[in-house]
Amino acid sequence: MKSRLFSAIILILTITLPVSAQSIDSVKMIFENHRKYDPSANAEENIQYAVVTAKKLNKRIILDVGGEWCSWCHRLDSLFIRNKDLNDYLNEHYIVVKINVSKENKNEAVLSKYPKISGYPYIFVLNKKGKLVYSQNTEEWEYPKDSPIKGYNKEKVFESLKKWAK
Repeated sequence: MKSRLFSAIILILTITLPVSAQSIDSVKMIFENHRKYDPSANAEENIQYAVVTAKKLNKRIILDVGGEWCSWCHRLDSLFIRNKDLNDYLNEHYIVVKINVSKENKNEAVLSKYPKISGYPYIFVLNKKGKLVYSQNTEEWEYPKDSPIKGYNKEKVFESLKKWAK
């Protein structure tokens, strides 16, 4: 089912947008919510495609800012991978664009358009037109420092996703 939906979206975008083979790859990357942070990705172009897609699908956009070097970024991805209900809700309501920040590519030009980032991963939520509606430090989703559990609290993440989807 997911692959059919993905194929249909790619077909629609191919018909409605002037895209090259490289652009098709960029669109595919947008829909691969749990792919790696890619220093070679064109963040500006990926955001533009996300806006086009979000308008067509009436979804919001999540910019997930981080890097492969970031253990908390991997923990957040793992939370979605391990929790089908959370992942399904994310995919139903959002287009996710991962924005790499690393020594290879800091994406400073793109990120300069948004509020200051205080830690990674960092989340920006955009409406379907690409306008910023929420800015979230994911540290607020973590279990307390003295907790035996290291990672993100699923309920807190779910609560934020539901609030932002409105």
